[in-house]
Amino acid sequence: MFLYWVVGLLAVAVGTRGDAEVMSHVTAHFGKTLEECREESGLPMEVMEEFKQFWHEDFEVVHRELGCAIICMSNKYTLMKEDSRLHHDNMDAYVKSFPNGEILSKKMVELLHNCEKQYDDITDDCTRVVKSAACFKRACQDLNLAPEVAMVEAVMEQYK
Repeated sequence: MFLYWVVGLLAVAVGTRGDAEVMSHVTAHFGKTLEECREESGLPMEVMEEFKQFWHEDFEVVHRELGCAIICMSNKYTLMKEDSRLHHDNMDAYVKSFPNGEILSKKMVELLHNCEKQYDDITDDCTRVVKSAACFKRACQDLNLAPEVAMVEAVMEQYK
């Protein structure tokens, strides 16, 4: 999500599959609220279906409505402040709540914060968030933190 959403990993041994496993738990749990937020954000059904493939190389994080959905989803877990920007402490605690989350929490917060800063001048919250989510996805892929789609799908069963 990402946004996915929703994130900063300093204490991580970059490139380990353990990081990707933690990321799959965070993604699967965060994604539970997507259906709930779909109507509120105006997210078209086809984009919602595509969102399940967020970590797939071919999925482009570009739709403004997806940014609105990520804001809604983040608010369900109080991961953003009132200005629709990352709540660092809450995100850190959220990631740490998953198995081995402590290995990824700081890095996720750092990555998300750095992406947010790049688009800080965008006043439309949904547009800023979707651009930040796309940046976060690229950063995770570059650092080999992104889980495989199959890994996320397997973990999703735990959060139904």
